[in-house]
Amino acid sequence: MKRTPGSVMLDVAGTTLSDADIDRLTHTMTGGVILFARHFQDRAQLVALTDAIRAVREDILIAIDHEGGRVQRFCTDGFTVLPAPGKLGELWDKDVRAATKVATAFGYVLAAELRACGIDMSFTPVLDLNYGQSKMIGDRALHSDPRVVTMLAKSLNHGLALAGMANCGKHFPGHGFASADSHVALPTDDRALDEIINADVKLYDWLGMSLASVIPAHVIYTRVDDKPAGFSRIWLQDILRGRLGFNGAIFSDDLSMEAARGRHAHRSGHRRARCGRWVLICNQPEETGKVLNELRYNTDEGIGAAHQADASARQGAALEQAASGRGVCGGEGAGKADAGLICAAHKKTPRCRNRGVFV
Repeated sequence: MKRTPGSVMLDVAGTTLSDADIDRLTHTMTGGVILFARHFQDRAQLVALTDAIRAVREDILIAIDHEGGRVQRFCTDGFTVLPAPGKLGELWDKDVRAATKVATAFGYVLAAELRACGIDMSFTPVLDLNYGQSKMIGDRALHSDPRVVTMLAKSLNHGLALAGMANCGKHFPGHGFASADSHVALPTDDRALDEIINADVKLYDWLGMSLASVIPAHVIYTRVDDKPAGFSRIWLQDILRGRLGFNGAIFSDDLSMEAARGRHAHRSGHRRARCGRWVLICNQPEETGKVLNELRYNTDEGIGAAHQADASARQGAALEQAASGRGVCGGEGAGKADAGLICAAHKKTPRCRNRGVFV
């Protein structure tokens, strides 16, 4: 019987796999790996790492935070240094047509270069509105107008899809109004629900089925719930799933971030992994091992096992669009009709091991 991948996404220690990494990758509850700048020396090493990960687990999802600007993990050895997404918004204000074309190219280059090295998806685009007050968001935001963010995100997502990559909108319902950085503090947003719905959330509704997955914000919206959005039934079940009808995958933001720690994180991490949501745990290998073992204990005891299987199936279906695009490789294999076809089982493109970028 084919094993169903788990719902925990974790990181590995370094640029090669350790025995402890392999143990965690083979764990029943592991479903994905997230990479960071520390995992990169050059393209050859990166391809060797992703190959090694898939030699352990062929079905694993390999992801990264790679947006351009301040959040770009790989910037050398053939990776294009992409501008901050906010530059696309600045271009929109000058030339709408040029901005949409550049946004598509932006998404394509970002995705194609990562896919060439065996990475399945990047957690992008940022859908937060730029209110000019968030220390964390800033020029990561495409624009301050939700209509503009929607149009630029659609173009960027089209570029991702052309290279065979699914998208991930973040940080639902919106991090742009909260000033604190959730990596080091617990931000709050004191606006009324209707105000948030009619601005920040509106673009999630407009994007609709074009969104493959979503990351919720580690922000407390004080007039809506006393829990951060990532742990809130109101935001995730009632509004995102219910009101907006979103059926894609939901990834937690990194549970090692300061805003995610505390009384909500531990038990909610378990509940998420059993109820259709991915749990990201990074930079804490020992804690990751504890969570994996506790989740396995719960599912082995039959607690939520059926939900886990159903959730994993729905997550896979939500990200299956990653297999619908084509990557055009300027290296070996270029010109062949099937050179960019993606394997639906592994969500991989044939890899160009040249130092140059896709064209």
